[in-house]
Order: sequence, then structure tokens, then C-alpha cells
Amino acid sequence: MAAKLARTAKTAKTAKPAPKSRRAPAGRSPGKTKAAAPRLAPPADERLTPEQRALIAAIRSGPRGKDTEMRGPFAVFLHAPRYGQLAQQLGGHCRLETSVPPRLSEFAILVTARLWRAQYEWHVHAPTARRAGVTAQTIRDLRAGRKPSAAPKDERAVYDFIHELYRNKRVSDRTYGRMHALLGDAGMVELTGILGYYALVSMSLDVFRMPLPEGVASPFAEPRRS
Repeated sequence: MAAKLARTAKTAKTAKPAPKSRRAPAGRSPGKTKAAAPRLAPPADERLTPEQRALIAAIRSGPRGKDTEMRGPFAVFLHAPRYGQLAQQLGGHCRLETSVPPRLSEFAILVTARLWRAQYEWHVHAPTARRAGVTAQTIRDLRAGRKPSAAPKDERAVYDFIHELYRNKRVSDRTYGRMHALLGDAGMVELTGILGYYALVSMSLDVFRMPLPEGVASPFAEPRRS
């Protein structure tokens, strides 16, 4: 019995401790790299020019509302306020004032955000799309890069239209016809404008590495840095 106890004690001394679990830092998913630093710093309030102040006032007095924060694309526009005035006017119209039903408009914005992996754009528009009637399952599918096969027929038509346009830089008569049957001439012009504006937004966010709010996890993995 004594010999057995001695062997047990020796084994306990030589056994390797179990490896400690490694937790990802708060706000980040395991395996994701730290977000790169933004390339544009937000202008300090006390250093805003009259043109920048006018741009902020125009954004907050428009259809987006007085509580709009100067984040994401608006933080980019502040660095070129004359350009920003024109861009934000187009954006306000494309997002809120077209004849395209809000559900389809927000769906199209999410498809565009996923194609560009525009983190901030997805962060803002995923909850907006949900409120407009896009299902949670469809949003999960889009985020994962899957075609939303259970989505309504009109959303699938929008998805096919956008992906064909990005893939071929053209759309076939069949694809165009499916969308035209839903939206008509004016709606087709406006949908194309929505896609163009949110490509502009996506490029602005990606080029200038505009950050998400503090503590918000990135919806997409960032590509490897060159």
C-alpha cells in the first residue's frame, strides 16, 4: 500500500498542468486581427471650419434627423465639406426618399456592404433592415456570404441583380426584366443610384479605415494586410 501511495504522489508531481484557456480581447472574435488605425482623424469641434459646421447642420437638418452622429462616411465627408454636401444630399435621398420599398432598399444596402466587407455600413444597416422587414435568417445568410435561399422572391431578385452586376459589370435582359417588373423605370434608376451611393460609402469606409464604435465587434473578418 505504501509503495502504491508513493507511485501516486510521484505521478501527481510530474503531471503537466492543463493549458490555460485563451480568451479573445473584449469586442473581438477569436482569431481576428486588431483593426488597423484610421487614416483620417475626426476634426476637433473647436477647429471646425464654417464649411464643416454647415455640413454638420445640413446632415442633421435633413431626413436623417438632428441626432445623427458624425461617424462613418460623415466623418470622411467632413474632410472635404463641399464634396460632402453633395454626397450627403444624394445619400439622404437614396436612403429615405426613393420609390424603392424600404425593405428592398435596405436589403440592397446589406448586399453591397457584404460585397465590400464594409464594417460600419453593415453595423448601421443590419438593424435598420431588420426593422424594415428583412428576416433575421436572411441577414445571417448575407453576413455569412450565403445566398439567402429562404428570402422572399423580390429580395432574391435584388440579390441576383446586384451579384450579376458586380460579377459581369452588366446585367442580362432576364435579370433586368425581373427587377423592372417589380420597380418600373423610375425604381430601376433609383435602385441603381442606391447601389452606386453605397458603393461610394463602402469605398470611403474601407479606404480610410473608418472605425466601428468602441466595443462593437467587426461583422466581417478583415482581409490580410499587404
